[in-house]
Amino acid sequence: MKQRRFTKIHKRKINIFLRCLLISFVAWLLIAVSNQYTFSIKAGIQYVNMPEKRAFHPLQSDTVSLKVRMSGWNVLLAKLRTDTTNIQVDLSGLNSRNFVVFSNQIGFINRQFPTDKRVISVSPDTLYFDFSRQTQRKVPIKVPTSITFKKQYGFVGRTNANPSFVTITGPTEDVANIEFLETDTIKGDLVFTDIRTIANINKNNKTNITIYPRMTEVVIPVGELTEKIIEVPIKIINASRYSSVRTVPSKVSMTVMVPLKDYVKWTASDFEAVVDLENWQDQHVKSLPIRLTKIPDFVQVIKLEPQNVDFFVRK
Repeated sequence: MKQRRFTKIHKRKINIFLRCLLISFVAWLLIAVSNQYTFSIKAGIQYVNMPEKRAFHPLQSDTVSLKVRMSGWNVLLAKLRTDTTNIQVDLSGLNSRNFVVFSNQIGFINRQFPTDKRVISVSPDTLYFDFSRQTQRKVPIKVPTSITFKKQYGFVGRTNANPSFVTITGPTEDVANIEFLETDTIKGDLVFTDIRTIANINKNNKTNITIYPRMTEVVIPVGELTEKIIEVPIKIINASRYSSVRTVPSKVSMTVMVPLKDYVKWTASDFEAVVDLENWQDQHVKSLPIRLTKIPDFVQVIKLEPQNVDFFVRK
C-alpha cells in the first residue's frame, strides 16, 4: 500500500486547524470557569455566642449542606478539596427560644466566605435544641504525640500538662460521658531536646460544652538514651505442685535502652522475668519461653538472652 505524503500546504492547514481547535477549547474553558454556578457543599457547625445560663443539646447532626453561588473555577477547586468547610452559627437567639433559623443568618454566614462566594441557602434551614440542666466537672488532659527523635534520643520522662485538669460545663448527659479531653497532637522531627509548647484543648466533638481553660502548657522531657546490660533472676510461677524446679540458666541477660541521666538508677530489682509451668506436661514442651512482666517506664528492651530456658522438675 502506498504511503500518503502530506505536502507543505496540507501540513500548514492541519497546523492551522489544531491551533483553532486549541484556541476554541481555551475560549470555552475561560467562559466555563467565569460563569456562575450553584454548588452544594458540606459544612461543619461551630457554635458562637452560646447562652451562658442555658445548657443545650442539639437534636440533629453537626453537619449541614450549603448551596453556594460561585464561579466555575471555584466549583472546580471545591471538588478537589477533601477538607470540610466550617461555618459559625450564632446561638444568641436561644435565650428566648429552642431553635435557630439559618435563613435569618444568611448575612452572618456570608461574611465568613470570600466575596466571590455567596451562600444562598442552608439545609436543614432550622436547628432544634433540647435544653437540660447544666453541670460542671473536672476531667484530665491527655497529650497525643507524633514525634521522631534524633538517633540515641527519646522520651525520658512523663509528659506534663499545666494545668493537667480542665473544667467542662454543659448538659449533664454530655458532661457525664467525657472521661478526658485531648490537646492538639504535638509533632516534631529529629527531636533531641525537651519540648515546651502551648497546646489547644479539643472539645472531643462536643459543640455544646464550654472548657476552661482552653489551652495548657505542655512539657515533654527528651534526652539521650544509652544501652545497659542487666542480669535478672528468672522467677518460676505455677510450680507449687513440685518439690523442686530449676532453670538453666537461672538468670536472663537483658540489653535495654535507658535514659543516660538514669543509668545507675535501674537495677535487676526493677525488672521481672518469669517462666510458667502451667500445663507444660500437657503441651510436651522441653523448654519454656521467658516473659517479661515488669519493665520500668521509659526503658526499652532491645535484646533478651536466652529467650527460652531448659528446666528440671522434681515432683
